Amino acid sequence: MPSWFNGPATPRLTAAPIPGELRSVPSLTICSWNINGIRATIKTGDLQRWLGETAPDIVGMQEVKAISEQVEDVWKDLGYSCWWHPAKRAGYSGILLLSKQEPLDVRIGLGIERFDDEGRVIEADFPEFTVITSYYPNAGRGDERMAYKLDFYAAFLERVNELRSKGRSVVFMGDFNVAHNEIDLARPDEALKGTGFLPQEREWISRIIQNGYVDTFRALHPDERDAYSYWDAWRDRRARNIGWRIDYVFVSELLAPRVKRAFIQQEIMGSDHCPVGIEIELASP
Repeated sequence: MPSWFNGPATPRLTAAPIPGELRSVPSLTICSWNINGIRATIKTGDLQRWLGETAPDIVGMQEVKAISEQVEDVWKDLGYSCWWHPAKRAGYSGILLLSKQEPLDVRIGLGIERFDDEGRVIEADFPEFTVITSYYPNAGRGDERMAYKLDFYAAFLERVNELRSKGRSVVFMGDFNVAHNEIDLARPDEALKGTGFLPQEREWISRIIQNGYVDTFRALHPDERDAYSYWDAWRDRRARNIGWRIDYVFVSELLAPRVKRAFIQQEIMGSDHCPVGIEIELASP
């Protein structure tokens, strides 16, 4: 068990045979969920139920649309500490990080005011890697917001590369507000009429991969279709699984061999998105 694991529940174990013995390898479950309004999801009990049943070790949530003073710490009894990055504008955007392990350090924002005002980034250092939860902008319908979105991608990638240049492995996750390829959404032709699947948006996912980061779900499930994480509420599209995969967990290439599972929890209700996540082995027992 790593010395920094101080949560009340033990991490899931996987077994790897080595000569003469069977060695248990500790692992962590890391999840991302665009919760689209945390107060409503707490009121229905969906958040508490998911945390209790899935028991992830680290959780990044996006679009919390609240500040800490407005929310009961329903996760405290489950062993989580929390860090908030709310938007300045009330009821808009904002992210939240939960962890059963106390990070070595936590940083709020990118240090760029026009992005940080919207509550979009939290970084947490753990001994083996840095975890980043982020909410990437929606381009909306105007040129100004599209420029803002693309500028955010550039600033975010620069920051991730800076961490890597300092010797940090990185896990970054969140609602990226873009589907990468046609396999990642139900109706690509229809999607081209709006934003979220435009060439200039998709190119940024390609650029992230070209920079040496791995889309964990697609790496482990290269041909899986109908694996969506977001559904428009219009015409009951979730029930018909007419959706998009726009929520991702990326890892540095050096971490990729340690990712044992990558999953999408489509059965989890409480938002127009569902949780996504990974299970990753720790290098040190």
